[in-house]
Amino acid sequence: MKRVLSLSIILLLFILAGCNEDPKPEDTFKAYIKNWEAYDFTKMYEQFSADAKESVKKKEFVDRYTKIYNDIGIADLKVDFKVPEEEIEPNDKGEVSFTYDVSMQTVAGPVEFSERATLVLEEKEDTKEWAVRWKPALFFPDMEEGDTIGLSLTSPSRGEILDRNGVKLAENGLIYEIGMVPKDLGDNKDQTIIQAAELLKISPESIQKKLDASWVQPDYFVPIKQLSLEQQELATQVTQLNGVVAKKVESRVYPFKEATAHLIGYIGNVTAEDLEKLAEKGYSATDVVGKKGLELVFEDRLRGESGSRVFIRKANDEGEITLAEKVAKDGETITLAIDIDVQRAAYEQLGGKAGAASAINPLTGEALALVSSPSFDPNKFVLGISSEEWSKLNENPLKPLLNRFGLTYAPGSSFKPVTAGIALENKIITPETTINIKGKQWQKDNSWGGYSITRVTDPGHPVNLRDAFVYSDNIYFAQAALGIGGELFETELKKYGFGEPFPFEYPLYESKISNEGLNTEVLLADTGYGQGQLEMSPVHLAISYTPLVNGGNMLKPRLVLDGSETQVWKENVITPETAGLILQNLVQVVEDPNGTASDAKIPGIKLAGKTGTAELKVSRDEDGKENGWFVAFNTENPQLLVAMLMEDVQNGSHDVTPRVKAVFEKVMK
Repeated sequence: MKRVLSLSIILLLFILAGCNEDPKPEDTFKAYIKNWEAYDFTKMYEQFSADAKESVKKKEFVDRYTKIYNDIGIADLKVDFKVPEEEIEPNDKGEVSFTYDVSMQTVAGPVEFSERATLVLEEKEDTKEWAVRWKPALFFPDMEEGDTIGLSLTSPSRGEILDRNGVKLAENGLIYEIGMVPKDLGDNKDQTIIQAAELLKISPESIQKKLDASWVQPDYFVPIKQLSLEQQELATQVTQLNGVVAKKVESRVYPFKEATAHLIGYIGNVTAEDLEKLAEKGYSATDVVGKKGLELVFEDRLRGESGSRVFIRKANDEGEITLAEKVAKDGETITLAIDIDVQRAAYEQLGGKAGAASAINPLTGEALALVSSPSFDPNKFVLGISSEEWSKLNENPLKPLLNRFGLTYAPGSSFKPVTAGIALENKIITPETTINIKGKQWQKDNSWGGYSITRVTDPGHPVNLRDAFVYSDNIYFAQAALGIGGELFETELKKYGFGEPFPFEYPLYESKISNEGLNTEVLLADTGYGQGQLEMSPVHLAISYTPLVNGGNMLKPRLVLDGSETQVWKENVITPETAGLILQNLVQVVEDPNGTASDAKIPGIKLAGKTGTAELKVSRDEDGKENGWFVAFNTENPQLLVAMLMEDVQNGSHDVTPRVKAVFEKVMK
């Protein structure tokens, strides 16, 4: 019994001795690392040695390093510590040191370093605990007391947009920045502000608000208004006032203004709404972003990547130590297939009237011009458009902010080559197929009620396919559509890209055949000559003519010149024989004195083309507005195909044909 009692006492003493054993420093350091990797600076501070806590207060430490870690975007923090295999013995000061490796990601890239941490055994009441001797170098290599962490950002240059010949359509140019220096405004400060506001067409209150900003000092330059370099006279005039200064600064500039506005678009300052959408892409409140057109479409390619540098700023101006650096990457320069000469010619011919134009090279599918009219000056949006200018644009009944080349319209008779191609391929008609209709109106039978198809001209003789093109005979193509039938017509139109997204770098509305299918004879007949519910964009209409010069293949449109070869979008939509036949007929539309496009004939340039007039009305009884179309291309070594639309025409397609003719004369002569 005594022996058992003795053994129990010995075991208890052994357990008590184990409980009083000093803690291990490696366990303390592991816990410290765990808190560090969790960014728990409060718990880390609790593990500091007494002398470290005397040198830095808890709130100061926690707030400072929380801010630093957030500011430089530290992520993926990993601290690698391997416990030494041999038993650790404290030195004569009661200290032990451990080596550890740190890796982390920052906004400027990775930071990796090795460091040694010192721990000391301290008595706390009745226990002993190991504590970390804090020093800034534990967090960042070579950092000492008094040093600070700095972050510098470098903005990339935005990529420019060029036409096919290297002409800049969106460039990083210069503008005037008009500002005031408060101390130089003189005794008549209020009068100067009023005079400057009147010249710059802004309110005196807006100027005063900028001068009263908290950051302003008497000798600071305070930006007030931006002007284009073309406004040099105004810049000179306003800087005659005391304290008003002009300097040139970099800015986005659109040299061709209204002519390219809808295509190129413009940039603007990032808004709170933008930041919410772009939160994961690294935008800040001081950035700019594409707001419209290709500036928006190609934003990711144009913006580039910001550069950044994380560094230690040594105390007493003793220099800087770079921890990580990412060099800014400028945005991509994008070269378009657009030819600015064709673009300007088409825009000028629209003359500010509501309309659109698409010009392509019919042998390559390259987009040479994309025009919408009326338009606006995108530079005003970059410089800061006034509320008065905005209201004027927004309330204009012609809607200059509306991009018409991206919309879809009824193509009218300009669609007839497609109907002819489908009817010929399916042997519904031959070139010799004729109709002998007297008068301008026709209906299939009494089931159509009071509705009938109306032709523009009664030739007074039987009409074959050639005549149907020359006279643009709606009745001929309506009957062809009826012969094709609704189901087959829809199937064949899908070969032309209807019912699917249009493969183009600039987003366009999809063309459509009808709302719910070609389910009535009247709708089917109307669709045959480009009316009914059929709609196409000017770009799609232009592309639908490319089979006529490419052996029956319809090309894929191209906006960007990236070195890729011409691609076929839809193969063999018609045979080469059918393509040649329709092409010959379209030449007669221009060459024949009776042709609807005879007024577009140009000596020395053989054009093929098709006019179109699309009626816009809700019911058959009303007098609706009309849109005029003309699609034309040169036939000898084809280089240019132009599809032009004009809204609310007074003379049908004859309001359009001379304008397209003028584009060819300017570009090809």
